Amino acid sequence: MEYEQLKLKNQLCFRLYTAARLTMSAYHPHLDPLGITYSQYLVLLVLWEQDKQPVCDIAKRLMLDTNTVTPLLQRMEKAGLLKRTKGKTDTRQRIVTLTEKGMAMREQAKHIPECLGASIIEKMEGGEKLAAMVPMLDQLIDGLKAKDK
Repeated sequence: MEYEQLKLKNQLCFRLYTAARLTMSAYHPHLDPLGITYSQYLVLLVLWEQDKQPVCDIAKRLMLDTNTVTPLLQRMEKAGLLKRTKGKTDTRQRIVTLTEKGMAMREQAKHIPECLGASIIEKMEGGEKLAAMVPMLDQLIDGLKAKDK
């Protein structure tokens, strides 16, 4: 007996997984010269938007557990990109702040979104389809987050 719903070609999750994996892979040529991973790039994006944040806020923005973010931050601290200090009111809390090196990397990385966007648009029929996907993906993420709670 064959189950149509169990065929790989019928799996939305496989398409999302593959698109995510290939997208992250497309970042490597841009991030490798900076000496950072895609996950570290995401942390930097959060901190470039607003520096001096608690670990839990960074984790929340990235939709990750603090247990996942903490080792990432530790590696970034060893690389000199940021520093973690105790919170003033709650010493159990860790506040993450960019170092000069981490701030300077923003200038080096400013071309990355544009380069990747151009590369993806080049492979699709214009940017309109890509732009139309963003709200749909946000809606999917929000729906999945709601089920996760």
